[in-house]
Amino acid sequence: MTHRLEPLEHEDFLALKAGAETIESDSFGEKVLRLADGSFLKLFRRKRLITSAAWYPYALRFVDNAEALSSLGIPAPRVIAAYRVALLQRDAVHYRPLAGTTLRALLRHGFDAEDECRLKHLFTGFVIRLHSLGIYFRSLHLGNVVLTPAGELGLIDFSDLRVYRRPLPVFMRRRNLRRMLEIPGERAWIDSDAILDARRG
Repeated sequence: MTHRLEPLEHEDFLALKAGAETIESDSFGEKVLRLADGSFLKLFRRKRLITSAAWYPYALRFVDNAEALSSLGIPAPRVIAAYRVALLQRDAVHYRPLAGTTLRALLRHGFDAEDECRLKHLFTGFVIRLHSLGIYFRSLHLGNVVLTPAGELGLIDFSDLRVYRRPLPVFMRRRNLRRMLEIPGERAWIDSDAILDARRG
C-alpha cells in the first residue's frame, strides 16, 4: 500500500494538539506530544537540505515500518494518520502508542536477579528473531524495546529501520549491535555470541 502525507492546516494542528503534554523536545521545538486522548503526535523536521528525507520523509518511513512490523508479528504502535504541516515545515505521525514499558525504564527502576535473567534471555531471543526476519534497526537499544502487558517485546521510534527480504548476514548483525555495546549499562544485555551464531544455527 502506498501511503502519503495529508496536508494539515496550522489551525487544525493547533486544535489537534490542544491540551497535549510535551514528551520530547529540542532546541527546534516539540518532537513528541501526548495528546489529550492518550494518542501521540511525533513531529519530524528535515535536518539537511540535500537528504533522502526529501523524497522519502521520515514520517512515511515510520508509517511503512509500523505496517511492516505488524505484518511480521512484531508489536508496534498503530498509526492513525500522517501529516504535512506546511507552515511549520514539519511532518507528523499521529499514532496509538504501544502499551507497555521500555526495557530501559525497567532497568532504571530495578528488578531482582531472576527477572533480569529472564528479560535478558527474552531480549536476546527477540534480537535473533528480528535478524532472522531481515529487520535491521540502526537505533536498537533498550529505550526502543517495549515489554508489553502480554509479555511480548515490541519496537518503537523506528523511522530508521529497514526490512530486508532475507535474514541479516553476520556482518550486519554485528553492526546492528555496535550502538548498544557503546551504552554503559546496556552492553551486559547483549549475548553477542548467541546473536551472531544464530545465523549458523
